[in-house]
Amino acid sequence: MTATLGAPVARLDGAAKVTGDARYAVEYAIDDVTYAWPVQSAVTKGVVLGVDEQPDVAGVLAVLWHGNVRRLKAVDDTELAVLQSADISYRGQVIALVIAESLEAAQEGARVLAVDLTDASHDVLLRADHPNLYTPDVVNPKFPAVSVIGEPDDALATADVGIDHVYTTPALHNSPMEPHATIAVWSDRSLTLYDSNQGPSATADVLSKIFEIDAGEVRVISEHVGGGFGSKGSPRPNVVLTALAAWHLGRPVKLAISRQAMFTLVGYRTPTIQRIQLGATRDGHLTAIAHDVVEQSSTLFEFAEQTAVCTRHMYAAPNRRTAHQLVRLDVPTPRWMRAPGECPGMYALETAMDELAVKLAIDPIELRIRNEPEAEPESGTPFSSRHYVECLRRGAELFGWADRDPTPGIRRAGEWLVGTGVAGATYPAMVMPSTATVRAEADGRFTVSTAAIDIGTGSRTVIAQIAAFCLGVDVGVVDVELGDSRLPKASIAGGSSGTGSWGWAIDLACRDLRTRIDRAHGEIPPEGLLGKGDSTDALAERDRDGKHAFGAHFAEVQVSRVTGETRVSRLLGVYAAGQIVNARTARSQLIGGMTMGLGMALHEEGVLDANTGDQVNHDFAEYHIAVHADVPEIEVEWLAEPDKELNPLGTKGIGELGIVGTAAAITNAVYHATGTRIRDLPVRLDKILCPEYAEG
Repeated sequence: MTATLGAPVARLDGAAKVTGDARYAVEYAIDDVTYAWPVQSAVTKGVVLGVDEQPDVAGVLAVLWHGNVRRLKAVDDTELAVLQSADISYRGQVIALVIAESLEAAQEGARVLAVDLTDASHDVLLRADHPNLYTPDVVNPKFPAVSVIGEPDDALATADVGIDHVYTTPALHNSPMEPHATIAVWSDRSLTLYDSNQGPSATADVLSKIFEIDAGEVRVISEHVGGGFGSKGSPRPNVVLTALAAWHLGRPVKLAISRQAMFTLVGYRTPTIQRIQLGATRDGHLTAIAHDVVEQSSTLFEFAEQTAVCTRHMYAAPNRRTAHQLVRLDVPTPRWMRAPGECPGMYALETAMDELAVKLAIDPIELRIRNEPEAEPESGTPFSSRHYVECLRRGAELFGWADRDPTPGIRRAGEWLVGTGVAGATYPAMVMPSTATVRAEADGRFTVSTAAIDIGTGSRTVIAQIAAFCLGVDVGVVDVELGDSRLPKASIAGGSSGTGSWGWAIDLACRDLRTRIDRAHGEIPPEGLLGKGDSTDALAERDRDGKHAFGAHFAEVQVSRVTGETRVSRLLGVYAAGQIVNARTARSQLIGGMTMGLGMALHEEGVLDANTGDQVNHDFAEYHIAVHADVPEIEVEWLAEPDKELNPLGTKGIGELGIVGTAAAITNAVYHATGTRIRDLPVRLDKILCPEYAEG
């Protein structure tokens, strides 16, 4: 069929994935390959004095450590300076790498390796009163850390009604199905990497700088990627380690890090301590908002999550403050995790809005509607499109909100208390420069080429669909080349920007190709005709303010009066997210985000032992994520909202919007069911059974 935007086209790579034909990073057949296994520090802070370079294990070929490894060029991300220093900055840091003929030999060599090191005192606990707190210049990616409008403190002090509460979220860990994995092959000064990442172009650029070789001498192949969620958005230590090992040995090296190692080496969502103050008139109009955040980074690298930035876009109030403070601890560096900033920030903001609605005795949907801004609250820029109120109203209709009695704790089903909750969602509509080519083949087919990546979201299918739509042809005659840094340079799959960024370049390439076909009077020569697209110049003229996706989450929960167990029985999300390109993959993305939000609300909690600096629940036996039995039937709907101010296709991005408000909707429903307010995630049995502990 001729492609139309929004059609539920089946995944082009579906059959390859279910039959096992799809190749992931370590599944490429490479001759003479060897295996590497990292040795991680068992102390949190110290110095490596020496390493046994010849462990008594058959098959071990070499041991790399800072005393014998190749020197690398310094880059901004100091986490990538692996094995370049004797200093240990966090427990679990890689301090040596064992290379062997087999995986088993590498693992055994790492297990018995003798390492001489020192053990110093450390500081790993995030506290709101930490003496080393400071205000960073910017938060991810380049937002001002502090924004103040009006006189928020005075307005809060004189408000008719106010709330002032602290909300906390724990460290959360990315857990993609495919671990971070790499095969590295050197040929003279050329490096080929088969790697699981979210951006082959970016990975090649970084590795060329680290190893001081021409960018064209690094090739990154990422044909299929088994999930990323932000943890693969930039190169992690595994990529550099594998390349170092292959260079040292002169043979290809394969490294897939363990699930346990992923809890320290690939980033995580920082824990947060968020104080939210809201001031309002008695009829529910906000007069002041203050959102103050405390979070952490490592001593190696500053990463400041933009937790309070979402509050700058959501609700009208003449007096406002959003601020971030950071402390550098002896911990791994936090990184991107699905919807960084918006995800933890909206949990706190939307819980606070629910608390204000209860205090004012105003329906929580009505309170949000009364504070709908006419333009972006801080910049004053008109929204390119904003249908948040419509999402709330449509969701209320679908969910049966009108029949809701706001009184907590009165709906029961046997031993179960039943409650419902609502929360808003927002995510910026971002695009990044990308390039693409589209070739018309003499046999009537078309080939789209771009170094974009499919991390399991369906990008390969969506790219084919966009090209088919722009060319006015059937999807079945479009072939897609992606996941290779040798292809036209493309941005990462991150920030919900992939479809908008790559689609813009593909649209330009298709326009160019159609012009060339017209000039050739429709005759395609044997070598084909090539159209090129580069969105860089067009993107530079695009105004970045006022461009966001919005949504509304609704949740129903059941809480046992006997055990305190909480179950989610219904979830609904209604979204305004621009032009939907593929209804099937879009629904999948939104359901996936909502499922991760459910896990955030009820299960996920990274636990750090302050005495040892160790992440104590570093596997799926103890770090709990949502499984099938936890996930109810999830309903998803979106509004028709093509927005041509954003990009030629009018897309906004959906990969992260689904997670943003889900946790707040669930905890607001828990309050409605029990009368217990959860201000410290996740919801646990003890917090339900001991409300004074849950409420701080």
